[in-house]
Amino acid sequence: MPFAQLKDRALISVSGPDAEHFLQNILTTDLDALGAGEAKPGALLSPQGKILFDFLISRAGDNGFRLECRADIADDFIRRLMLYRLRAKAEIAKQDQAFVTVAWGDDSTASPSDSIGADSSGADSTALADARFRDVAVRRVYGGAAHDGDAGAWHALRIANGIAESGSDYQLGDAFPHDVLLDETGGVGFKKGCYVGQEVVSRMQHRGTARRRVLIATAEIPLPPSGTELTVNGRTVGTLGSVSGGRGLAIARIDRVKAAFDAGEKIVAGDVPVALAIPAWAKFTFPQDAVSAEEA
Repeated sequence: MPFAQLKDRALISVSGPDAEHFLQNILTTDLDALGAGEAKPGALLSPQGKILFDFLISRAGDNGFRLECRADIADDFIRRLMLYRLRAKAEIAKQDQAFVTVAWGDDSTASPSDSIGADSSGADSTALADARFRDVAVRRVYGGAAHDGDAGAWHALRIANGIAESGSDYQLGDAFPHDVLLDETGGVGFKKGCYVGQEVVSRMQHRGTARRRVLIATAEIPLPPSGTELTVNGRTVGTLGSVSGGRGLAIARIDRVKAAFDAGEKIVAGDVPVALAIPAWAKFTFPQDAVSAEEA
């Protein structure tokens, strides 16, 4: 089973009798639907509905949760959680030296704990199903010993499956949950009660107004670096995110992409022609009536 250790990730623990109620009231993820043994995506939003922090959340015992996020935003994330905690009986802390490893592939060949989930004392680590992935089994392992694995293969796997993450694919404070497909990966609970930014996100869902979406970009030659604009006749339609050879992720205006398709116009990243496609598992579609170039 291939694996990679993610050295740019951190774990935050939130525990106590009020932990679930506290998190349910501020995060996009519906914790009522979060089962044991799985890690679901989510976000803490601004009141305007933009993503301030993204993470994967999992249960840790009866009254505890783990929030896995980028290591470079962990301290700021903790400070923001502290602001919302008020009088809730919940302890918030960063877990020191907590290794985060991902493993993927055929579950019948080996379990993550067999190959990467035991430390030098033989103690088992925690292995969780990464709920974002639909077409391949991915396990996240928290704890255990230090390993390297194949970070490049993990990067390529995430791209191939259309899984966007902040930093690599979009900037925090600049994207709505729909832009990065949190509405389709279980990262937004549309049936739960209020949370920060809920009104804006619900409006986008019910009106179907989400125009920016994650797409998979492919080219016959290596793609240019992350951050390169996607253009049609000089007009911007999106931006490249993570790149691995001739394949990458892009966040693009699907109405403008559809208009280019309909007009037979070439989409380029820099000067490299690209093809754009919706991830195979996603339910959204290109709009039936795309805007014209003059309206875009």
